[in-house]
Amino acid sequence: MTAADPQAASTALAALAALEPACALDDALALFDSLPAVRADEVTGRWHGRELATGHPMDGLLEASGWYGKQFDSVDEVHPLLFRGPSGQIVSVDPRRIPFGMVDRIPSGVVARGRQVMGAALPALRTRKPRARLRNVEYRGVVTAGMSYDHLPIIDLFRRVDERTLLGCMDLRDAPPYFFVLERDPGE
Repeated sequence: MTAADPQAASTALAALAALEPACALDDALALFDSLPAVRADEVTGRWHGRELATGHPMDGLLEASGWYGKQFDSVDEVHPLLFRGPSGQIVSVDPRRIPFGMVDRIPSGVVARGRQVMGAALPALRTRKPRARLRNVEYRGVVTAGMSYDHLPIIDLFRRVDERTLLGCMDLRDAPPYFFVLERDPGE
């Protein structure tokens, strides 16, 4: 990514830390809107993710299921969902095999056992093919990197917190934004 103002990056990191692990949706949106754009070609590499809970129906689900993050090989070859398997390996999952439309109806007991459930399901969900692309997209009045899923009506939008950290916002039709943080893997 291009060089950012160190003072602004430090302020942005502090603002993010003040919101984690959970905050109001309006506070997450305010932080997102305050951050600078990032270009699609600046986010290549593997990124480790964590959720920023805002009361979204998906809060807790990805982390409970062993979500690792995302991998951007190029703007046209993106692995949008990486999970850590039972033996520790990182696996790319085909998002269209995950029932996003049922997220708000998943019983809390299943969410609590998410890693175990996902570990058993990984062989059926795994893919080696990229399942998304990056483009510069206008969202909330700013042109920034957006990840468009190949087979789902979802766009993940990104803003720069600092050189190694992005704040992500999942835009899914008829749902509130879902927020997450990505940190570039060491060595990337």
